[in-house]
Amino acid sequence: MAQEVIVRFQDVTFEYENKKPLLNEASFSVRKGSKITLMGQNGAGKSTIFNLIIGKLKPKSGTVSVALDATIGSALQVIARADLPLTIEQYFAKNFEIVPVGLKSNISKILEVVNLSIPTDRIVGELSGGQQARILLAAALIQNPDILLLDEPTNNLDQAGIDHLIQFLIMYPKTVIVISHDANFLNCFTDGVIYLDAFTKKLETYVGDYYSVVEEIKNRIERERKKNAQLEKHIQDRKDKVNFFSNKGGKMRKLAKKLREETDEMEDEKVDVRRDDKTIRDFTIPAQDIYGNIVTISSVKVIKNHKPETKKVNKILTRRSRLLISGPNGIGKSTLLRSLIQNSHEGVKILDGVRIGYYSQDFATLDFEQTVFDSLSSVRIEGTDEQRMRSIAAGFLITGDLMPRKVGHLSEGQKGLLSFAKLVLMQPGLLVLDEPTNHINFRHIPIIAKAINEYDGALILISHMEEFVSEIHVDDYLDLGKL
Repeated sequence: MAQEVIVRFQDVTFEYENKKPLLNEASFSVRKGSKITLMGQNGAGKSTIFNLIIGKLKPKSGTVSVALDATIGSALQVIARADLPLTIEQYFAKNFEIVPVGLKSNISKILEVVNLSIPTDRIVGELSGGQQARILLAAALIQNPDILLLDEPTNNLDQAGIDHLIQFLIMYPKTVIVISHDANFLNCFTDGVIYLDAFTKKLETYVGDYYSVVEEIKNRIERERKKNAQLEKHIQDRKDKVNFFSNKGGKMRKLAKKLREETDEMEDEKVDVRRDDKTIRDFTIPAQDIYGNIVTISSVKVIKNHKPETKKVNKILTRRSRLLISGPNGIGKSTLLRSLIQNSHEGVKILDGVRIGYYSQDFATLDFEQTVFDSLSSVRIEGTDEQRMRSIAAGFLITGDLMPRKVGHLSEGQKGLLSFAKLVLMQPGLLVLDEPTNHINFRHIPIIAKAINEYDGALILISHMEEFVSEIHVDDYLDLGKL
């Protein structure tokens, strides 16, 4: 017997701005118990679909149906500021109308799923970014929902955390819909893909594991292009004949009319090849012309047993130096980077006059109230005119229509691409990257890795994505977990 449908979109149209729909009469269905990937370009509207399922947003037209009495759990992107003063136990308790007996025991079990061992009386706001990401994920899982919605769940998870999550999802007997840029992670459990075409604003459903679906989409695009190329050739041939016979008069003019009608039919047969499979352009991050000991690190603070300890190290970064900082979540990696760029760490000395390009995993360097145009302009150095700035932004798919928007209205992926555009405009002497692949479409990642590898300044990098790191020539390592 066929499994029942648990989520259905029927001719759904949705728009934030008048006459600029994200979805246009889009339809799809998800069967109970299936593991589905929601795929599409950054900014296409994937997170919007989640909010329509949850009920936070309402469609302009069409219907969004969720099976009667089906419970929904979703892993949000960030913990609300109002929840930061809560203890971990209090944060989990607010997910339930009636707090279940044995909640503390259940919290401990679910934290194991996300590879986090931490006392439940810890204050949420005191946790690292990676630990908060795990708490968000665990808060969705602990509800044991009928429909589990995960938006970029591997962001900030180390490999052990990702492996734990994969095992959980494979064994989870209920419905899971995931947005993620991590292709290897998706391929481990996906049995279908819903593809959101940012050009047509429609949704397409594919069956199969992630890699086979991506290959199927790629082959389909190639078939569509070939079909269009053949039609273009025939259409041009007909147009030439129409022009020839039109001037002959009599029966020849009737033939020309017939050929013109056939040409119009062939034009209608042309396939609207999807145009949203764009990747960013190859780019270069120019380095500031500065030499010497750009960064000297003599000591760092690490978190052991939830307390900071100072450890002696000896790291000197000059031009072309590449330092990879690693260690488990909560050890203090992001805290070290923040103190470094603020020049507030006693054990770190940055050469005077160095411009620091900082990519923050939580986009702390972006002012969400600024327009995209003003955000880019704020880092433009002397000699870079507006036309050059717009050209750089367009290479990261930050096009003219996005310029007047507030940064906070961009998708997470678009915020990431905006951050890279700003790094190019800054021309930094020191590049500090904290999980720079988070939220970024997997198609863009090889291009970003190439640009970082070719960067001529000093580089400090944190990344859990091994295939990304493997594309960058790292010449020094600092594992905070081994200090």
